Amino acid sequence: MGQTTNNRPPDYVLIGHISHDLTPQGPRLGGTVSYGAHTAHAFGLRVGILTSADPRDPVLADLPPDVALVNVEAEHSTTFENRYQGNARTQFMYHRAHTLTPEMLPEAWRAARLVHLGPIADEVAADFVGAFPNARICVTPQGWMRARAADNRVLTRDWAEAEQVLPRCALAVLSEEDIRHAPELAERYAQLAPLLVLTRAERGGTVYQRGRTFDFAAYTVEHPLDPTGAGDVFTTALHIALAELGDLERALRVAAYVAARSVTRVAWAGAPTAEEVARAWQLAAEHST
Repeated sequence: MGQTTNNRPPDYVLIGHISHDLTPQGPRLGGTVSYGAHTAHAFGLRVGILTSADPRDPVLADLPPDVALVNVEAEHSTTFENRYQGNARTQFMYHRAHTLTPEMLPEAWRAARLVHLGPIADEVAADFVGAFPNARICVTPQGWMRARAADNRVLTRDWAEAEQVLPRCALAVLSEEDIRHAPELAERYAQLAPLLVLTRAERGGTVYQRGRTFDFAAYTVEHPLDPTGAGDVFTTALHIALAELGDLERALRVAAYVAARSVTRVAWAGAPTAEEVARAWQLAAEHST
């Protein structure tokens, strides 16, 4: 196990695979934990990642420089490619690194206050929800709903552990793309989760909170370049802002603003800048008056 850490728990712990994304422009760092790490770092938090990857993979160099990294070394990093025909996307997974389990956590990390479970390839054990006794846990469960066919195409699967995971999390975030095959899952998962947010890209999203449902708007941008990772930026910012503000509507403003700005840049460079974080907090403060 490769490791860069110490005995002090990070403020924000992310668990899931980094991904090696194959693109026409060359290999690119991807995965929820990658976008989440850059976002939490921009908010001034100390970040820790538990992942599994090829330690020689050059995309690892694009993680924030001071991230505490625990890497369960694998022969290959989890590797994805998206192929498009018109607006239709087919996703392929060529390699999958090791499954992650709570035994791989540094003991000190169990005292973290904010935890983000971000599977991309059904690689995060559901038992992690019981590994952090004092944390607010956030989940982005898209990776628990993925399977790989014999030809490496990514298919949807039933998320069998939803009833185990969702009731024990402070926040769950899905995109409408995640449940396009079964839109009724939003209502089903909302009955299990204390707080579930369904995002709809530039159309905002819907909040489900213990029987209360309401829509929220997205911020608009004039020249969007790349939507990749915007949902992960949104989720990480929302998790942080909820813990800081204790107010859902103000936290949504913070998250929606940085997510909108993220699509004006390519890939993980869409993570918030210091100026964007400051502006997001300002918008939340203005909403409180």
